[in-house]
Amino acid sequence: MSETPRMLVPATIRPPFGRYAHGVELPPGARVVMTSGQLGLGPDDVAPPDVAAQARLCFANCTAILAEAGMAPADAVRIVAYVTDRAHMAAYMAVRDEWLAGVSRLPVSTLVIVSGFTRPEFLVEVEVTAAR
Repeated sequence: MSETPRMLVPATIRPPFGRYAHGVELPPGARVVMTSGQLGLGPDDVAPPDVAAQARLCFANCTAILAEAGMAPADAVRIVAYVTDRAHMAAYMAVRDEWLAGVSRLPVSTLVIVSGFTRPEFLVEVEVTAAR
């Protein structure tokens, strides 16, 4: 196995729907960092009214957490996101793809539609697992 995480995208199954891998293999001894779910909330405790702005804050928060461990978006191996409406999927995915711009080894990604979060203004939540 390689020294870095490896994308698993078998040619025998349908390609991914977006900018993600079907699987990621971690090398032995990889250091792993997991974030809690991050909401679209700034340090001022304000959530913007639209899903794209909230998703950017979610990913900015994840970036800050990864940076605390000396990691970056390129180290992401798994993204799990939750949105409150199917209508939010495209905007969320566009922001996820912005966050992954320039990343060559893509993470796995799951998106789930949920009925809501702890506060009604929250539209999206994102958690990231990274490894190096």
